[in-house]
Amino acid sequence: MHWKLCPLENFSRMRPKLMPNYNFDSHTEASMLRDNQGLSVSTPGKDPLLAVTKEALVQIMEEDKLGDEDWNELSTNITQPSEASQKEKQKLQAECSLVTIMNVLEGRLEITNSHVYFYDCSPNKEEGLGQDFKWSVSQLREVHMRRYNLRRSAIELFLVDQTNYFLNFVDNKLRNKVYSRILSLRPPNLRYYGSRSPADLLRASGLVQKWVQREMSNFDYLMQLNTIAGRTYNDLSQYPVFPWVLCDYTSETLDFDDPKVFRDLSKPIGVINPKNEREVREKYDTFEDPSGTIAKFHYGTHYSNAAGVMHYLLRMEPFATLHIQLQSDRFDCADRQFHSIPSTWQSLMDSPNDVKEVIPEFFYLPEFLENSNGFNLGKLQGCKTAVNNVLLPKWADSPEDFIIKHRKALESEHVSAHLHEWIDLIFGYKQKGPAAAEALNVFYYCTYEGAVDLDAITNPTERAAVEGMINNFGQTPCQLLKEPHPRRMKFEEAEKYKASKSQHLTLNVFDYLSQLKAFFVEVSNDNDPLVHISVPRSQARSFIHHGMPDAMVTISERGVVGIHGWLPYDKNISNYFTFEKDPTISHRSRRCTAGPFSPGHPITSDLFVVSHDAKLLFSGGHWDNSLRVMTLAKSKFTARVTRHNDIVTCLALDNCGNHLISGSRDTTCMIWQIMHQNGVSQGISGKPLHVLYGHDAEVTAVGITIELDMAVSASKDGTCNMYTVRKGHYMRTLRPPCTNPSRLTLPRLALSEEGHIVLYAKEQLGRVTNECTHSMHLYSINGKLLSSESLPDPLVDMATSMEYVVTGNEKGVLTVRELSSLKKLTSMPLHKQISCIFITPGNSHIMAGLEDGKLIIIGVARPAEVRQTAGILKSMIQNPSSIKML
Repeated sequence: MHWKLCPLENFSRMRPKLMPNYNFDSHTEASMLRDNQGLSVSTPGKDPLLAVTKEALVQIMEEDKLGDEDWNELSTNITQPSEASQKEKQKLQAECSLVTIMNVLEGRLEITNSHVYFYDCSPNKEEGLGQDFKWSVSQLREVHMRRYNLRRSAIELFLVDQTNYFLNFVDNKLRNKVYSRILSLRPPNLRYYGSRSPADLLRASGLVQKWVQREMSNFDYLMQLNTIAGRTYNDLSQYPVFPWVLCDYTSETLDFDDPKVFRDLSKPIGVINPKNEREVREKYDTFEDPSGTIAKFHYGTHYSNAAGVMHYLLRMEPFATLHIQLQSDRFDCADRQFHSIPSTWQSLMDSPNDVKEVIPEFFYLPEFLENSNGFNLGKLQGCKTAVNNVLLPKWADSPEDFIIKHRKALESEHVSAHLHEWIDLIFGYKQKGPAAAEALNVFYYCTYEGAVDLDAITNPTERAAVEGMINNFGQTPCQLLKEPHPRRMKFEEAEKYKASKSQHLTLNVFDYLSQLKAFFVEVSNDNDPLVHISVPRSQARSFIHHGMPDAMVTISERGVVGIHGWLPYDKNISNYFTFEKDPTISHRSRRCTAGPFSPGHPITSDLFVVSHDAKLLFSGGHWDNSLRVMTLAKSKFTARVTRHNDIVTCLALDNCGNHLISGSRDTTCMIWQIMHQNGVSQGISGKPLHVLYGHDAEVTAVGITIELDMAVSASKDGTCNMYTVRKGHYMRTLRPPCTNPSRLTLPRLALSEEGHIVLYAKEQLGRVTNECTHSMHLYSINGKLLSSESLPDPLVDMATSMEYVVTGNEKGVLTVRELSSLKKLTSMPLHKQISCIFITPGNSHIMAGLEDGKLIIIGVARPAEVRQTAGILKSMIQNPSSIKML
């Protein structure tokens, strides 16, 4: 099986997944046609298109906003009553093109009061195989006005499931009309309204403040800046751009405390080496174009262009195919290919003519560094060494190790303190004008917005040639800031600042692993252990209820449901929590799960799922093989769906709250759609979207992530299967290393936000003995075993968040591990067997249910508060009789 990059993204806009490439081409002919002769590249000073571009020069550039006519139409339509409940009616139809990295598909866009449609009208479209799409208005998350070939003629649609689509129109007027018509429909999940320019949008988003106050990572902030500035995965000439952050690619080890290992982020890549600065400055000062078309510039190439993206992603499809098309149906010669990270950096240092920055994949996708497709990439001229996998720095043991360390470098304190300087160069006030000239940061004129007006070129041949020139040179992002970007606060500064602004400060437990404190709450008793804990993360709040506690849902082994009040802070003293015990939990009128459980089947956390809005409880394990639904507010049993042929053994809900997966003793899994009305969870579809096959024994654990189109299931047969959610296709089977596969079972699994799979494996040592070995295994989203770790005791439950995995075992030990290596970071003995684990939204607390019915709540203890006496502690806890410190 061969693979290609999947366009699906997670919530950080990473594309970590590979998908089957059923039309794989080894490009043998392209390898045979390759030669080592230099390519003829026209220099900017002798551009044959100068006469054309001179006529199309733009003198004055205005901000990309809606005109008064479109704004008035938008404002008028917004005030009209909602038509969501009316019959579907067409609002607008327009010719457009769907832009992807492989093709530009001519088509037709239709907008109704409830949906947006795209119909593929390509002349060579095969019947039934076109790229036709239908999007519900409620699926729209963001709609951005975009440039295409430096023309303000496109929009990009971002959907709730993390898919996105880039549409180009014939002109700016039609684009604005489509944009305003979509916004007039008032999509309920749309984040931004109005006609803001990218700079205004950044100002209104609050992202700058969030980053400065360390409320988001460096990676996420850079990706958001790229998105707002018009950078997109759908257009190689506007691909997201990231900085080189290191300058040491030769040492055996990396020391992030040493500033010398980091690149100077205040300078463009072309003058990082001081030896290049004089040459670059002289080139700018002495350049003069007699025709007056070309303005002075420091660099004749760009830090981000289509050829550069293909250069880095050469080993992956579809980029290998695109590279070959660019190189006249052949691979480029080996010496010019991306074959070594140290050599690439050295090339940047040696020549001011190579100014490529990097792409996001350098921080999350190890597969782009491996020639897993086995392409014949040729041999280097000097040493005659065949080019295969990318050569890594000495400090990286593997592609995965490079990605982990490179990402840590990006998030390091040194880069955090200087990243704003690079942002000034790429997105900020040093991008254009006198500040750019002073910073040696001026690029060839046709990379800037407004350099060329394609609509002024009437000759189709000349226009196509200019479009090709724009694509080849790359495009500078939209300017987002015209003043210096503020620096990021140090960790301690951010905590003090947030504490001064709010008495309800919550701390991330993973930032303070050496300062954890545990409390326990008497929720149940020894005869009825807690088996499930949940604090749903999207609970609706009206203005009246603002500041009121969220709902925390607990379920006991006997099916008793508690709905407690929860806040991750105490209303009087910061850094603790508020817990209001459900008063009905010990009464006869207490809530219970819908229907009896199957006799003899263990009642575990995996049998229950609470909807993200805290409205519904889904449960399995019932004697009639059903999947049941109960409303939490009224404890009303609303649905019982029986599609499995045996007991439902496990459930999981996706991050969007729209899909549920169930596993069963009948060896199958089923994917279900959650029904919503006005954004509120109402129930479950009567039949599954897909039935997933592939196991030979009972399914023990499941996971699902719709944004990565990924469903996983573990089984007593010792295998973990991976499927797609949208089509229900089988992808691959994971088999953890063991001595005897027939005695291996996989009782638990956990999924990370980037699609990593953590498996707990249990292997019986012999046929007659009950002794077992226990281990954890980490797999990438693409099925590669990354790490394995032996365990001293059986695990009961585990959960992931960010770069961490939390486990609880039968001996009552709660352990926090680093996700990338499964290395133990800290542990806490809780003295009783752990029955379930939950990490609260925002990572403010870790919760664990114990076999004696207690709920353990673990948070951060500040040093000053650690020294407080028990008497002071009691005074700050609302219910001292039910909450105690361990």
